[in-house]
Amino acid sequence: MKENIEILTKKFGRNREALIPILQAIVEKNSYLSEEAMNEVAKQLDISAAQVYGTASFYSFLDTVPRGKNIIRVCKSIIAEMKGKKEIIKTLENVLKIKVGETTPDNMFTLLETNDIGWSDQEPSMLINDQPYTNLTSEKVIRIINEYRK
Repeated sequence: MKENIEILTKKFGRNREALIPILQAIVEKNSYLSEEAMNEVAKQLDISAAQVYGTASFYSFLDTVPRGKNIIRVCKSIIAEMKGKKEIIKTLENVLKIKVGETTPDNMFTLLETNDIGWSDQEPSMLINDQPYTNLTSEKVIRIINEYRK
């Protein structure tokens, strides 16, 4: 872990502004930020572990716990709420047989809600990993999940 973070600090620098790009790179590689990784980043950037954890826990895309292979993030904005987000969540929970915040037993999917993902004009919406899906219906959600299962 230490060697990987040293490589990242060489790439992004050792100043405070490098923190988020370094954390994003770790999440991209490992799917989440372990306590060990956050502590090492703190050492490398000469900041407190609390600052690193505070930053990581503030941003919903910087996961601090292991997640499934496919992370589903359903937008929970007011617009999404008005356009049927509850039905989309209910469909996902039924199809995946998990609740929001949980991961399927096979570690294939994690279901989360997140703040605005930038598709307010096409709600309800969700991201699966980095892929957006918009104007969702229950039927569309079922088709999407079945494609990921193949």
